[in-house]
Amino acid sequence: MAPSSITRIGVVVKPHQPDALETLCRITEWLSERGINLIGLAEIAHEQIKQKTGCTVEIVKDEKLATSVDLMLVLGGDGTMIATARMIGNSEVPVIGVNYGGLGYLAEFPIEELFPALEAILAGDYKVQRRVMLTVELWRGEELATRNRVLNDVVINKSALARIIEIEAYLDDQFVNSFRADGLIVATPTGSTAYNLSAGGPVIYPSMNAVVITPICPFTLSNRPIVVPNDSVIEVRLITKNEEVALTLDGQVGFPLQAGDRAVIRKSNTSFNLVQPANRNYFDVLRDKLKWGR
Repeated sequence: MAPSSITRIGVVVKPHQPDALETLCRITEWLSERGINLIGLAEIAHEQIKQKTGCTVEIVKDEKLATSVDLMLVLGGDGTMIATARMIGNSEVPVIGVNYGGLGYLAEFPIEELFPALEAILAGDYKVQRRVMLTVELWRGEELATRNRVLNDVVINKSALARIIEIEAYLDDQFVNSFRADGLIVATPTGSTAYNLSAGGPVIYPSMNAVVITPICPFTLSNRPIVVPNDSVIEVRLITKNEEVALTLDGQVGFPLQAGDRAVIRKSNTSFNLVQPANRNYFDVLRDKLKWGR
């Protein structure tokens, strides 16, 4: 494979990660020796890095980072990867996730493999898996309240003290069902191993062209998860009045809902391009995270 043309690498760091400062300094020096610049966000605490390590990282604004670099490096766990997927917007820059703990579903490289992985990437020896993302529009009447992108899931659920809620679901304008449940999850294959799995939904292989709709603790036990094509337009409507209900995106961003609010969900035009280790496969991660065979 031909050497890559990477000259600028963006870095996103998990907040309050003490080991990240030392790692950032090592990365900066390692890349500098190869003529590559490291670019970061203001949240990295630029002055703190310089004061503690003597290393400097070029800083840009959030919205400019992904379009200013050839590769994104995420130091943190899956939560940081999910936040990065939303932050990079419509950019399809490849992303590598380095986990300070064990294997992650998305941050698959342990810290010990960081520099060998970068060496391989710079040599052009790497593979990228395109992960489906969803675009979510929240409509209140004829007004668009917000538009966002998600990597994992869109969830409508009640607060801890709310009663069971009613949600109508439509697929390409066809009525699917009126779910009476604690909530409803619309998950990508990437998000199938998150809240969807806890709610009894299936694990979907990451490259599948599918989305799963999963009711949370449905009143009618025959209401089971439904796997649908990812090019469908899914609409979910909150019917219940006078209850505390929220729309949650990737478990990180939330919006309070009112009766009659509609969430319209469709496949995003851009994907999340995940750099993967050459020495592992998806089932290695499942065995590790789900404790299969133990």
